[in-house]
Amino acid sequence: MPEEDLVELRFRLFDGTDIGPIRYSSASTVAMLKERIITDWPRDKKIIPKVTNDVKLISGGKILENNKTIAQCKPPFGELPGGIITMHVVVQPSLTKAKTEKKIDDDEPRQSTCSCSIL
Repeated sequence: MPEEDLVELRFRLFDGTDIGPIRYSSASTVAMLKERIITDWPRDKKIIPKVTNDVKLISGGKILENNKTIAQCKPPFGELPGGIITMHVVVQPSLTKAKTEKKIDDDEPRQSTCSCSIL
C-alpha cells in the first residue's frame, strides 16, 4: 500500500481519552472505522458501544455517514504532512434499548402535580 494512500486518525472519546493514532487507507469506510473503534474500546469505561449503530463519528463538525470513505470525509487541512486527523466519538444507545427503558418508566404510576391557580 503506498504511503500517500494512508491517513493517520485519532478518535477522541467522550471523556477526553483517545484511541490511536492509527493509520488507515483512504479507501476505508466510516463503518470500518466504527468496527475498529468497538474492537479497541477501553473496557474500563462505563459506556461501551455494542454495535456500530451505537457509535457516531464527527469530523469537522459533521456526523459521518457509514458508506463514505475517509477520502470523502477528510477535511482539507488534513493534507498537512505528518498531520493527525482527530475524529470525535459519540456513543448513542440503540433505539430498541431506549424503547425498552422507556416502557419500564411508563409502567410506573404517574403522579399528577398541578401548580395552577384559579382566580
